[in-house]
Amino acid sequence: MNNYKSLIILLIALLLLCCERDDICPASTQTTPRLIVEFYDASETDELLNVSRITVYGDGLLELDGDGNPIEPTVSSDATLLFNEIANSVELPLVVGAEQELITTRFILEKDTDLRLDDDPLTNSNIDIIEISYNTEFVYVSRACGYKSNFKSLGIARVTDADQWITNIEIEETTQALIENENTTHVRIYH
Repeated sequence: MNNYKSLIILLIALLLLCCERDDICPASTQTTPRLIVEFYDASETDELLNVSRITVYGDGLLELDGDGNPIEPTVSSDATLLFNEIANSVELPLVVGAEQELITTRFILEKDTDLRLDDDPLTNSNIDIIEISYNTEFVYVSRACGYKSNFKSLGIARVTDADQWITNIEIEETTQALIENENTTHVRIYH
């Protein structure tokens, strides 16, 4: 009986010594970054400039009508990153794909959304589409946090149309090779 109690105490002691603290990823740990885009004045290129009533959403994320056409948003939803707001920046989530595979994502940037939403048939918003291409790189963070994705070989282009409000797009030199955090602006859009 005495050996039995000693064995149980020894097993409990071993279990307590082998236990580690809970593996919880701290909120301060950098995870997969979003693409930070800021809007600048085309004539004063160092001045941030608000975009009037901007709506931003990913291509292919909207509900479709009976003919298979996307239904433009009329209220804020999970599909919209910004909806009818005055803003000078947006954080775009990039799709994580297979490592070293070229991924292309498109975002719709609608300026003057309020003009589309009003009852005046003579006014309308202005939609520009940007296309972002990149490769994914996985980086091990820790056992608690797992892996995060960094993005490299960033390319961005504006899909041309008859009425563009975006005049130019520049990728910051420091982020062209690698996007690994959200501490800085990655892309400047001039309008």
